[in-house]
Amino acid sequence: MSDYSGLEVAEAIRQGTALLSETSDTARLDAEVLMAHSLGISRSDLLIGAMKDPAPVGYGDAINRRAAREPVAYITGDQEFYGRDFNVSPAVLIPRGDSETLIGVTVELAPQAQSVLDLGTGSGALLITALLELESCSGTGIDVSPGAVEIARSNARQHGLGEGIARFLNRDWNEPGWADDLGRFDLILCNPPYVEADAELDPDVRDYEPASALFAGVEGLDDYRVIIPQLDKLLAPGGIALFEIGAAQAPTVTEIAQNHGFEVEMRRDLAKRPRVLILSRSN
Repeated sequence: MSDYSGLEVAEAIRQGTALLSETSDTARLDAEVLMAHSLGISRSDLLIGAMKDPAPVGYGDAINRRAAREPVAYITGDQEFYGRDFNVSPAVLIPRGDSETLIGVTVELAPQAQSVLDLGTGSGALLITALLELESCSGTGIDVSPGAVEIARSNARQHGLGEGIARFLNRDWNEPGWADDLGRFDLILCNPPYVEADAELDPDVRDYEPASALFAGVEGLDDYRVIIPQLDKLLAPGGIALFEIGAAQAPTVTEIAQNHGFEVEMRRDLAKRPRVLILSRSN
């Protein structure tokens, strides 16, 4: 167990970095973020004016948790997405920068959307960001996890979105009638579980993030096969659906969509990997 009592912040960060370097590729950044969190200040304020302060009591616990591979976002309770902070907990998948591609495509292709549905909303980061980036838009997020729905609601309140603008419901798209009262939407966003059941994942992900938000059968395709056939009852005329995919899944998910009559386009993320499929009808 690490003990940083009696040390200045700068030395505690140095020692924390040395410990975390055994398990983290971002050891220095992790150590600084956890120090800023322990002090209750921003990382920039930490670097500018707190390096000679006494290390706080809680820093050792935070470093120990990270050394055990717990994600930084779960330790601090928040994660940045599209330039905004969102509350997170082990009830939700940690928002990734890759998913920001969905927002970029939303702004590009659906700037006039009036209604948005977010399937598998988790923290609500996708829906809330879309509503904040679009004008005069309201939306619904659904998730099978009651804990995720509560986190999403708290994030909506944090960003000034009332229930009349952003509502979150506990629904399971595998259950009959789950969407009967939702209506139709100009835009559907979906970052479903898409990891293969036997995929090798880092302990940070495998041991801490919710399995129900990660795994989707042997091929990682189970949820695409359930959701895509149900889109017709959810999409308004002229609407589009945006699906996040794994880097190797574009051909297979495209085939699933085309088999149900959809036209499909693909967009890549900043690393040039296939990331988003755009589903639409020609009529």
